[in-house]
Amino acid sequence: VFPSLAQAQASVANEVYQELGQPSVFLFCPTEYCSSLCSPSPSQSSYLQTIGQELLPGIGVIWTGPKVVSQELSAVLLEEVEAVLRRRPVIWDNLYANDYDCRRVFLGPYMGRAPGLMSRLHGLLLNPNCELQANFIPIHTLGTWFRSELGSCAHPDHAGMEAVAALGDSQGAQDGSYSPQEALELALRDWVAEINQQALEPGR
Repeated sequence: VFPSLAQAQASVANEVYQELGQPSVFLFCPTEYCSSLCSPSPSQSSYLQTIGQELLPGIGVIWTGPKVVSQELSAVLLEEVEAVLRRRPVIWDNLYANDYDCRRVFLGPYMGRAPGLMSRLHGLLLNPNCELQANFIPIHTLGTWFRSELGSCAHPDHAGMEAVAALGDSQGAQDGSYSPQEALELALRDWVAEINQQALEPGR
């Protein structure tokens, strides 16, 4: 019926989206959802080009970055993805995901995301550890990163300051830039306080 998989997927997604009354949040996960799955690259992928052309503009497209689990996200990559999809992507961030290896639990700070990324995104979803209690630091530090991004948007001269706040920078936050080390220390302080509070509750 359809000349390509991309056209089939876009047609079905568009029909469902319209049938539901074009909701404000409607997400589509493409078959090629990261750079490593694209051939030869996101900008030259005929699949993504078709998705970008055929998918209705109100539909958000999910993207995980260079890989399924991306250690870094850069503005350059997101610009390339935005151009081919004709919309800003919704990042599905698998940085902390451990469903593929439940022997590992990730407790470090949210990091590896270049400053000023928020203006390149339509949204960001964090895929957490499977263990509920282990997600305090990931979610807390994501909140700290998000606040720093809001500050960058409020002060355009600080947006995209890769030179000032490099990926994974452990230096102190300056001019509102995000510091993974400081974010981790804040999260640990608040987590210890919460654990101590829970320990005082009756029945604990």
